[in-house]
Amino acid sequence: MRSLYADHLLARLQKNPKGKLHHRLLQVLQQAILEGIFPAETRLPASRDLAKELNISRNTVLNAYEALMSEGYVTARTGSGTWVAKMLPEFSPDQVQPQLQDSQRSSLAHSLSKRGSELLGYANASPYQWGAFVPGAPDVTAFPHQLLRKIENRLQKAPDIDQLIYSNSGGCLQLRQALSEYLRVTRSVHADAEQIIITEGIHQTVDLISRVLADVNDPVWVEDPGYWGTRNVLRCNGLQLHALPVDADGLIPDTTHSPIPKMVFVTPSHQYPLGGLMSLPRRQQLLEMARRHRFWVIEDDYDSEFRFSNPPHPALQGLEENAPVLYMGTFSKTLYPALRMGYLIVPKSLSHPLRTAAAELYRGGHLIKQRAIAEFIREGHFAAHIRRMRLLYHQRRQYLLGLISRYLGYAFLPRYNHDAGLHLVLSLPDGCDDIAIATRALHKGVIVRALSQYYFRPQQDRGLLLGYACVDEPTLFTAFTALRECLCQEGIIER
Repeated sequence: MRSLYADHLLARLQKNPKGKLHHRLLQVLQQAILEGIFPAETRLPASRDLAKELNISRNTVLNAYEALMSEGYVTARTGSGTWVAKMLPEFSPDQVQPQLQDSQRSSLAHSLSKRGSELLGYANASPYQWGAFVPGAPDVTAFPHQLLRKIENRLQKAPDIDQLIYSNSGGCLQLRQALSEYLRVTRSVHADAEQIIITEGIHQTVDLISRVLADVNDPVWVEDPGYWGTRNVLRCNGLQLHALPVDADGLIPDTTHSPIPKMVFVTPSHQYPLGGLMSLPRRQQLLEMARRHRFWVIEDDYDSEFRFSNPPHPALQGLEENAPVLYMGTFSKTLYPALRMGYLIVPKSLSHPLRTAAAELYRGGHLIKQRAIAEFIREGHFAAHIRRMRLLYHQRRQYLLGLISRYLGYAFLPRYNHDAGLHLVLSLPDGCDDIAIATRALHKGVIVRALSQYYFRPQQDRGLLLGYACVDEPTLFTAFTALRECLCQEGIIER
């Protein structure tokens, strides 16, 4: 039953994504009690269990429980947890909300910083990271785990001392050399090993960049819509976000109404989440502006390996010599997410400062794993794996597009269909509630993300992000059938 309770609460949280997380959790718990989802004298899920299932901080759950207790909705029984009160307060949620917010704020004052509250208030990581239609999830079952394990076992037999101590050189030299060669050929990236810093993924990379290259309240430009993870890290580090719209050619620069930024974050090779490709004129315009106004362009090249019809565009970093670009990449999509390994390529002038800062902040490690990935690349296994997965993902993408065309119609196809990546956007009619559809789908075991939740500012675009990479065609068909039923129930299509 506790898992069912967690699913209900998660669906309510997703339906109302605005506001601080602790306030939203308090509201949905209170509403669930008033509606009888949690009947009188029912034990609430343990705070640790609920926090784990919702993928949020336990403090957030504890503070919500304390606020409910202060208003008489729950009681604590020594040694047996938190229970719904036998008699509930005789007022509505709207009436008690200001008091609950004050109580919550007072409780948080003793446990969380303003920055911590800000981070948790915008936390959006889903507890569901696998299945149809989770966007961005690769097929981790198709990775040659035994092959990589053999390489690791060989290296473990006689590890070098340098692989067992802290790293302050930006990561394993062999991996940085392998990446330098690989990216030069596949992405036209110009960088030697000294310009490459190995990180634990995009989030750590963004954290490093924003801490070292910007000060609190500095303006930064981000894409709208865009990746919530990047926005949250920047926001937590005190930067002022200015969301600029995108079109078929990528981010639309604006110096008329927006302040000159310290940095600009873009996904030029496959805009996230819409899927557009930044045109050459727009790339040149952005680089020219960066040179003229002396700001950095941060290029997130998260899944460029998976372009299925046309050759990938060269990276923005290699478009001009000594371009003012920092290039971010990750192995989460090409290998598997739990590897927690990414890389940052910086101009030579920033190489030493950022390597030093990375060592000071994060104390690099996992050097044997990094060396194994280097061998995996040098022996040709990485390129072979990419080729296999490119064919597999293309097949699944075409299958899903066929289902959309046949059972929904061409109006539901992606607006930007550049035949790339691990997800596509199912277009929906203007004015419909894509969050409600996503919530309804979740109740049927289908995990989709509402497009509107990726926007920084209010807008009219509605859609659903459908990841097709991690499951086979029969599973895609079953999930699509359930999703189509949700669209029927919401009045979007006829039966």
